Amino acid sequence: MAINKSDRRARIKKGIRRKISGTSDIPRLTVFKSNRAIYAQIVDDLKGHTLAATNSMELGAKSNADIETASKVGETLAAKAKEAGISAIVFDRGGYRFHGKVKALADGARKGGLKF
Repeated sequence: MAINKSDRRARIKKGIRRKISGTSDIPRLTVFKSNRAIYAQIVDDLKGHTLAATNSMELGAKSNADIETASKVGETLAAKAKEAGISAIVFDRGGYRFHGKVKALADGARKGGLKF
């Protein structure tokens, strides 16, 4: 039986999370895409706390249909991370391919000053 798209992404995500973990020194930036928005948050996995978060709806975007919105989300998250005293992160692509909106979000975060 064929595996559907969401099950495949969950399997890939589990493999990524086996290798990547965020600490208080270097937290994890994780990405989630829905049909309406793109979400990003910076997480300390040892404490189980979200240190900074943003999404495209906060920026007033109608949908996550364009790459510019994803880039703005990355830049906004980088600004929030700087306020929280975070300068270096590990990137968790959340089971998505690193291209398009996910890559634009990462580039926006880099442009905002975060180091991967």
